[in-house]
Amino acid sequence: MKHTKIKDLLAATQPMKDINAKGWVRTFRNSQFIALNDGSTIHNIQCVVDFENTPETELKRITTGAAVSIIGDLVESQGAGQKFEIQARSFEILGDSDAEKFPMQPKKHSLEFLRENAHLRVRTNAFGAIMRVRSVLSYAVHKYFQDKGFVYVNTPIITGADAEGAGEMFQVTSLPLDNLPKNEEGNINYKEDFFGKHTNLTVSGQLEGETFAMALGQIYTFGPTFRAENSNTSRHLAEFWMIEPEVAFNDLNDNMDLAEDFIQYVVKYAVDHCKDDLKFLEGRLLEEEKSKPQAERSEMALLEKLDFVLSHSFKRVSYTEAIDILKDSTPNKKKKFQYLITEWGADLQSEHERFLVEKHFKCPVILYDYPANIKAFYMRLNEDGKTVRAMDILFPGIGEIVGGSQREERYDVLVEKMRKLGIDEEELWWYLDTRRFGSAVHSGFGLGFERLVLFVTGMTNIRDVIPFPRTPQNAEF
Repeated sequence: MKHTKIKDLLAATQPMKDINAKGWVRTFRNSQFIALNDGSTIHNIQCVVDFENTPETELKRITTGAAVSIIGDLVESQGAGQKFEIQARSFEILGDSDAEKFPMQPKKHSLEFLRENAHLRVRTNAFGAIMRVRSVLSYAVHKYFQDKGFVYVNTPIITGADAEGAGEMFQVTSLPLDNLPKNEEGNINYKEDFFGKHTNLTVSGQLEGETFAMALGQIYTFGPTFRAENSNTSRHLAEFWMIEPEVAFNDLNDNMDLAEDFIQYVVKYAVDHCKDDLKFLEGRLLEEEKSKPQAERSEMALLEKLDFVLSHSFKRVSYTEAIDILKDSTPNKKKKFQYLITEWGADLQSEHERFLVEKHFKCPVILYDYPANIKAFYMRLNEDGKTVRAMDILFPGIGEIVGGSQREERYDVLVEKMRKLGIDEEELWWYLDTRRFGSAVHSGFGLGFERLVLFVTGMTNIRDVIPFPRTPQNAEF
C-alpha cells in the first residue's frame, strides 16, 4: 500500500479512508496517542492506537525514534491543536529504537550536544526546519539564475590555482606522506604526484568561471569550497558552499544591482515557501533570546528582519566614507572596538561591518572601492591608483555575506599586479589568455551559502546550518 506524506494528510480538506502513513515516533503517550513525523513538515500527525486490542509487547515497541507504518482512516480530530488525526486499524514497527539509548529525547537539547549527534539532530524540529529551509534556498538559487538565462558551470574541486592569494588551502596528493620523494634541491618532487604538480582543494571557482563568462555571457557556479583557515569561530567553516555568478559586460554598478536583486529574490522565495518552518524558527529564536541581556537581543523578530531586507534598498557607501563614519563613531572613540580604526587602509572586521549595518545605517549596506592592498589581485584598479572596484554586502547579525568586484580586464595592468604580488604568470597562463583574446569589462561576486542560510533561519552558529560541519580538529561523520 502506497503511503501518503504527513504534509499532504495535514493539508487534506476532508476525511479519507484507507490511508497509510510512515514516519518516526516523536512521542507516545497514554499507550494510545502517537505523534508521528516523516520529515515532510514541521508538524506531527496524531495517530490513535486501539490499545485495548493491541498486545502489550507491541505497544512497548512504540518508542521515541522508532520507524512505524500505520494503516487506518483520516478522521476529524477529537482533540485540540489539529484538524485531522489518523484512527489506526493496524501498525507495523519498521525499525525499533531503544528508548533509553536514543539521544534525541523529546526535551530541549543544547546545540553543542546536537552537533555531537549531527547524524541524528535532523530528527529534531529545529534541524528539520533548518534543512528544509536550506533545501528551498538552494532551489531558489538555481531558479533565479536559470530564469534569467545564466548557464550553470561546474568548476573544478581540485585545482592548481589559488584564486584568493591567501594560501590557506588544503593540499591534494597521492604521495606517501611517510616517504615523500625529493628532487635535487631537497624539495618535495611533485612531478611524481598524481597530477604531476602541486594541487589543492578549491577556495573559489571564480577564475575558471570568468573564462566561461567570456564565452557564454553570464554564468554561475554553486558548489563546495574549502579553506584551511584555522578560525574556530561561529562564522567560519573549512568546507562550505559558494554561489558565484560572473557576467560579461557588467561593471561594478551592474554587479551591485545583480547581487541585491538576487539576495532579495531568494530570501522572498524562502519566506513564501517555508512559512511553517520560519514561524517555528522565529519562536525558537525568541525563546533563546530570553536568556540574553536586553542589549544583546535582536531588535526585530526573524520574519520582521527578513521582511526588512525585502522592503529596503541596500545602502551604497564607499570604503572611504565608511572609514570616516567608523573613526568618528562612539565605540571607536571610547575604545570599545577590539580593532580600533585609526587610519584609511584598515581591513574592516566583523565588529565594524555590524556597526555600520545594525547601528549606523540600520539596513543592509554595500561597501565599494576598497584599498587595493587589502583586496585580491584580479580586482579592477581605479583611476586613483590606490583603490579597486570591489564591493562587499553587509547584513545584520552576519557582517559580510557577499564579496565581489569588477574584474581587471586590462592585460598589462593585471600582469603588473600579479608581478608585484609574486603570483606566477606561467601558472595562470590560461587566465591571462582571457585578457589577450577578446577581453571586456566583466564582474562577479561570491556568496557563502551557509551565511545566507544562517541569516534566513535566525541561527547564530554556522555549524548549525550545514548537515555535517567541517571545522578545525573536527571531521566527524
